[in-house]
Amino acid sequence: MDWLRKLPVVGPLVGRLMATHTWRSYERLDRVKWSRLAAAMTFISFVSLFPLLTVGAAIGAATLSESQQKDLQNKIADQVPGISDQLDINALVQNAGAVGLIAGAVLLFTGINWVGQMRDCLRAVWELADKDENPVLAKLKDGGILLGFGGAVLATLAVSTLASAAVGWTSRQLGLAEHGWGSVLLRIAAFTVAVAADFLLLLYVLTLLPGVEPTRRRLLVAALIGAVGFELLKLLLSGYIQGIAAKSMYGAFGVPVALLLWINFTSKLVLFCAAWTATESGRAVRAESAGAPDPAVANGG
Repeated sequence: MDWLRKLPVVGPLVGRLMATHTWRSYERLDRVKWSRLAAAMTFISFVSLFPLLTVGAAIGAATLSESQQKDLQNKIADQVPGISDQLDINALVQNAGAVGLIAGAVLLFTGINWVGQMRDCLRAVWELADKDENPVLAKLKDGGILLGFGGAVLATLAVSTLASAAVGWTSRQLGLAEHGWGSVLLRIAAFTVAVAADFLLLLYVLTLLPGVEPTRRRLLVAALIGAVGFELLKLLLSGYIQGIAAKSMYGAFGVPVALLLWINFTSKLVLFCAAWTATESGRAVRAESAGAPDPAVANGG
């Protein structure tokens, strides 16, 4: 694309664009065939999604009241748009033990494989070779990472739930109009809290999963980009799923296809964040071209 630099008017703009960290991150993604990596992450995440939701719903169905079960279903709808209609909470209440046991066994198997696949994809973005580890110890380690990731997800869900509840309670106490400025500001506050929760989760995903130590600045920026992007994706795709994909004219394939689309976009977002953390800064690139590589880059971070 060097010929674009020579074009009048747009040439200088293209030159500045190609010198940005965003462009260098995209070049890394293109080099490691990120579409294939996103496809692999989408498949394993889609397979692991349903036992994960079933376990969570079964536990909630056995321990929560009827109103809390409805709140749980609404929260699942917020986090995974369009899927709540596919979960029969009442049936899970009646069969919580058996469903939870079976789904838990499936989740353990698929979850450990999910950790391994995610780690390999993220390490591919860093252009690192697979680790040569004892298979049994590697599975145990992945199981520990899965538990830690599950705890992080539960923490983010709890924070998001508390933020949503606080917004609703505050609106009712103040008597704010649904579409008034006060309600809008409260929703922005809830969105900010959700972004903060996603930010902390991405710090976990971008470091512990691939086993890397990026520089603090690149890590914080990448996690912030991912957190904001994830919340925006939920807002954009929830409307699509609920307004288009869930209509009867699309038959039984509407929601699953829309879910695959949502997971694929989310996977690509995570890959971009990983590429951002793995790509050298402009200062490091200039230093390396001068024959003095940045120590942080030499150490993989």
